[in-house]
Amino acid sequence: MQTNNIPRPEYPRPNFRRESFQNLNGEWEFSFDDADAGIQEEWYKDKTLDRTITVPYVYQCEMSGIGERDFHNVVWYKKQTIIAKEEGRDRVILHFGAVDYQAMVWVNGCYIGEHSGGNTPFAMDITNAILFDKTNTITVRVKDDALDLELTRGKQYWKGESEGIFYTGSTGIWQTVWLEQVSFNALEKIWITPDVDRKTISIQMEFVGTCDKQARIQLSIKGHEYVDDLIHVHNNRAERTFRLDQAISLDWNHQESLVWTPENPVLFDLNFEVFVQNQVTDRVESYCALRKVSIVNGKFMLNNRPYYQKMLLDQGYWKPSLMTAPTDEDFIKDINACKAMGFNGVRKHQKAEDPRYLYHADRLGLLVWGEFAAAYVYSRKFACRMTSEWMDVIKRDYNHPCIVCWVPLNESWGVDCIMNNAEEQDFSRTMYYLTKSLDQTRCVISNDGWDHTVSDLLTIHDYEGSYSVLKERYSDIDRILQSTPGSRTLYAQGSRYQGEPIIVSEFGGIAYQKSSDEKGWGYTAAASEEDFVKRYRAVVSALLESPHVQGFVYTQICDVEQEINGLMTYEREFKVDPEIIKRINMQIEDSVCAKE
Repeated sequence: MQTNNIPRPEYPRPNFRRESFQNLNGEWEFSFDDADAGIQEEWYKDKTLDRTITVPYVYQCEMSGIGERDFHNVVWYKKQTIIAKEEGRDRVILHFGAVDYQAMVWVNGCYIGEHSGGNTPFAMDITNAILFDKTNTITVRVKDDALDLELTRGKQYWKGESEGIFYTGSTGIWQTVWLEQVSFNALEKIWITPDVDRKTISIQMEFVGTCDKQARIQLSIKGHEYVDDLIHVHNNRAERTFRLDQAISLDWNHQESLVWTPENPVLFDLNFEVFVQNQVTDRVESYCALRKVSIVNGKFMLNNRPYYQKMLLDQGYWKPSLMTAPTDEDFIKDINACKAMGFNGVRKHQKAEDPRYLYHADRLGLLVWGEFAAAYVYSRKFACRMTSEWMDVIKRDYNHPCIVCWVPLNESWGVDCIMNNAEEQDFSRTMYYLTKSLDQTRCVISNDGWDHTVSDLLTIHDYEGSYSVLKERYSDIDRILQSTPGSRTLYAQGSRYQGEPIIVSEFGGIAYQKSSDEKGWGYTAAASEEDFVKRYRAVVSALLESPHVQGFVYTQICDVEQEINGLMTYEREFKVDPEIIKRINMQIEDSVCAKE
């Protein structure tokens, strides 16, 4: 594995890890194709592209080496690499973490295939097109129509300059590109489902290959082995439920508790080996956790205990690199910053975040709401696009214990007539039930913020800045249900409250300029650090004192472009001492913090 001078060199799929790994990040040839002439002129053959770009950063950001913000709907990439044959591995798989939006791929001038969807990974078998131990050329054409409002684009703006709540767009490759070599008989996919009540872990396995095989599964923690099982595999599928030692402790207060929480993010090591005629054909390393999410009598429960979610809205943008984290360490810094301020989770907003972030949230202990990128016009085309991509998100991220909630739709984006439109209401319900059909282990929200149809949680977006107004509004359940923050009703026509836990999933958004150079906006504004702390304590205290609110999502972790309503600057510098924020979140009295 080579890592020297390669950006983002770490293994990109940490919960399904193989020894074979060749990172293709770094310098690629690059060209804009504004005339869309590349296919006709066969740029995928011997043409040298006229620029260079640093992958996996998009051309719109400075870390790409280009930093141009103009729209270019078609771009081309080209990379030359030597692929050395690895013994015992018959197939070469080319992986893309994410490419926005439509990618076509050639290897050595041979067309391999294409993929649509800017948020999810895809892989292509390129075995028949490569030359081992010689130079191979990989060419990628990307089309991303900036004006197509039926695309799942999230916060990427379709106009020239960022404004309001929308940010600079991202075109092209924005997550790691890599190769792995795999046997014909290999493990393809695992679905890991823990059961805290029975102290079991169930594993569904999907394989590839043409013959019967065996699979060995080992489960351990800190060197203590709980499972070592050899199973026979037929028709490339197998499923086993492993009953753990019934003496293990799931008591949160027990020093040796093995239940996963943000306060105790304990992970089991999980290893797989595939055998054909007693020869190992594949090895995969993974991990899992004992963690349960449920709703009981209107209470959100984590591992059978009521759990108050204190979360931050996280857009997942960085100043020098936009939607791609500059380094893996930047994920860790953000997670540690959240925990330092007394938060136990994030709602990843309008973005299917890099699996490396989810890996660090798993091991460091942070709850995550997995949200999808919205489109802005409802149509059958949008419905088909989103449904396909959303299933890929769940397939990719199902095994991450940090994820406790799925959010396919937000604030009626893409379903802007949902209040009275039966078609859009049915789409919202479809996304809820489709998600449930793939994952029964997590909460699902039909339309975060307002105009809910069917949801496991009632989530409300409320940017009121007054303590007294919020205190009164959230003191009584009838007042809550009759409220219309943002002039929107909480339920779409024909739907009603049925006792779901109430989470204020966006609030605050207090603008505070740390320096005079920062220009931008927030939902309310603070004149000084002292004023900011006072305003923050007011809105947080009003929710914490409510007998009906079971969690909140403060807007937001950091400033993003023209938004200056973060608890940190865009460069990730704390605006106030994180200990002060933590004390407020924990409701520790502090003379610095008067409510109003």
